[in-house]
Amino acid sequence: MSIATASSDPAPTHAETWWKGAAIYHIYLRSFKDSNNDGIGDLNGIREKLDYISRLNMEAIWISPFFTSPMADFGYDISDFCNVDPTFGTLDDFRLLLNEAHSAGLKIIIDQVYSHSSDQHKWFVESKSSRDNEKADWYVWADPRPDGTPPNNWLSVFGGSAWAWCTRRQQYYLHNFLDRQPDLNLHNRDVQDALLAASRFWLDMGVDGFRLDALNFAMHDQSLRDNPARAQFKWPPRIPHDFQQHIHNMSQPETLEFVKRVRAMTDEYPARFTVAEIGGPEADREMHDYIAGNQHLNTAYSFDFLYAEKLTADLVAKTLAPWTRGGTGNWPSWAFSNHDAPRALSRWKGNCPDRQYAQLLALLLASLRGNIFVYQGEEIAMLQSVLPLSALKDPEAIASYPNTLGRDGARTPMLWVGGHENRGFSQAEGWLPADCQQPAGTSVSEQDEQADSVLNFYRMVMNTRRNSAVLRLGDMHVETNGDLLTINRAHQGQTARCQINLGDGKIANVMQADGPLPDITVGEFDAQSGSLGPFSGILCLG
Repeated sequence: MSIATASSDPAPTHAETWWKGAAIYHIYLRSFKDSNNDGIGDLNGIREKLDYISRLNMEAIWISPFFTSPMADFGYDISDFCNVDPTFGTLDDFRLLLNEAHSAGLKIIIDQVYSHSSDQHKWFVESKSSRDNEKADWYVWADPRPDGTPPNNWLSVFGGSAWAWCTRRQQYYLHNFLDRQPDLNLHNRDVQDALLAASRFWLDMGVDGFRLDALNFAMHDQSLRDNPARAQFKWPPRIPHDFQQHIHNMSQPETLEFVKRVRAMTDEYPARFTVAEIGGPEADREMHDYIAGNQHLNTAYSFDFLYAEKLTADLVAKTLAPWTRGGTGNWPSWAFSNHDAPRALSRWKGNCPDRQYAQLLALLLASLRGNIFVYQGEEIAMLQSVLPLSALKDPEAIASYPNTLGRDGARTPMLWVGGHENRGFSQAEGWLPADCQQPAGTSVSEQDEQADSVLNFYRMVMNTRRNSAVLRLGDMHVETNGDLLTINRAHQGQTARCQINLGDGKIANVMQADGPLPDITVGEFDAQSGSLGPFSGILCLG
């Protein structure tokens, strides 16, 4: 038996706190909807589906990067922070999307990538040209060791050394990701100013907030000390990066001062929202640090669920435990799937029917205290696609095949129309193949009119959360008893109780036989005996 308790924050009283408890729909733009039939999703494709997102009872949309980019990392290698890549449309297309989303009552959140740029960005082109130009110190440069090898042992997330040689400068530059993604030197105040100016460009246009990509990679140890070896890790490691404790190439205390500057900037604009992506073994501590008090960010999320191989009651309780204290600066965000991780349904469902397990995950997500993110396709029970090496596009996947993160398999196109070529994503062949190993019935059109479909369950449970102060804002008390997970919520005299059986056996006496019937049920619940079937759940609102 394990128990965790969280205290509530006050209910929002004005538009400044619209994001408290909000459900946010995550769009991976390349794979959402193609409006011009070139096989790649675009901004106008989102515009076409704004009504669909509204009907899901989402309150905001997070859009993956659409900025000018050579697409080495499909948009996370940015060559112009203040423009739209022609692949996705134009600045006018984005303005139109922003206006129409706002008219539909939807907020727009966009990515900001502060830790690195593309090697084709004009800043890097100038920086690498000499050691004495105006931007010579805008990236992380270092001399080789006496034997010509890189300055230290840091390893890239995408494999190999985190250092690449530049013949022009006769120095190495740091790249925590691809060698085509050189790390910006955020210890340089001018670099910070330039990045914040780019963010202001989008705030002035009217975006409602930022998701801050890989934020704890923003700064490095300026002494360039070697990283120590990691004593324990899963064998075999997925990539050499797993061999090290990454305490010097990321997670530096100076980053928090930059975070304060980001918060001060966004506070100049009404009702703006910031959420940080935090990776690494110290994510829980860093999440708290990055959102503590009123000078840091609004919220953060980690990869506790995103990379978990199995969902258990104990995992949920352990993941929630660091967030048991309430008050200012303790507002988490949660996601089960995203564009960087294998889809949760494939990781966790085991032998449970897809529809039932997908609905169970929706019920759990809707019951959590904090903000929640729904990744495109979760609402129709899309599975992880298994692609052959010849079909992979993700540079990380190709480099680490077959021990890939699974990003390509989580990024295959959204399935809109059943039985249609490319499932309605595009009239052209998609940049990744659509419909890879997806079961029959996995499309919006097929599920739209089915009362018991995953899609309509999402619409219902997200509507319940949206209109329930206790689910959005309430205290949280979490208990586990074997496979039984119980989440109690309370807020201003209202209560909610979610109970989920995450095991494959029946659990007896979950509720009293004469108690009130659940408001929402997934799977098998016997009201007479109060028993809960395998992979089943109930939600009772008081």
